[in-house]
Amino acid sequence: MNTANYEYPAPELSEPHPSRGLRLAAHFFSILFHPLLITSYVFAFLEYVHPAVFEGMDKHTKTLRLISVILYTVFFPGLSLFLAWRLKLIKGLSLENRNDRLVGFIITMFFYFWTSYVLRNLPDTPPVAAHFVLGTFLIVCATWMCTIFYKVSLHAAAMGGLVAFFILFGQEDPYVSGTYIAVPILIAGLVCTSRFILGAHDRFEMASGFAVGVLAQIIGWYF
Repeated sequence: MNTANYEYPAPELSEPHPSRGLRLAAHFFSILFHPLLITSYVFAFLEYVHPAVFEGMDKHTKTLRLISVILYTVFFPGLSLFLAWRLKLIKGLSLENRNDRLVGFIITMFFYFWTSYVLRNLPDTPPVAAHFVLGTFLIVCATWMCTIFYKVSLHAAAMGGLVAFFILFGQEDPYVSGTYIAVPILIAGLVCTSRFILGAHDRFEMASGFAVGVLAQIIGWYF
């Protein structure tokens, strides 16, 4: 089978930054805010930082709920990708070419669908949490479709979803604080800049990824 058709053309203006220190910092932020981790971070914030979203739910139940989210949005997708790599279904865990990304996104899509379905059908799940998880599932679906045509940035899509969610949430949250919106914007700036420093994507891949994340989270919020 000719695999050349599965390779993306090299993006323009994507040379890594010459500074080793900046590249190390960029790798650090890319890993710390990896797209698979964002759902767990937001869920932990809603459970343990926000004063009202999970009000009335006992600590034990909240812990079990967060563990379930981590398992289905981080551990199982990561384990499945690792097994796919060891079985030579994909070339590497970084998902650099089209075939790898299509396989990886399908695997992730399944687990995010299940997470969204279960949470939306649990009677004690706050609507805001259900909306957010649906939005993350839609982000995976949208980026999977985009990746058929070009190497859309999943980091940027995750950041777009993160920023959009907190802006939408802030419009209805009586406990809203400027910090709740400023911090996601700062994180998004750090992550997107890091991807540029590493030469992982060009401007179109980053901008379109961010826009996809925003749109998907808006749809998830209203549906």
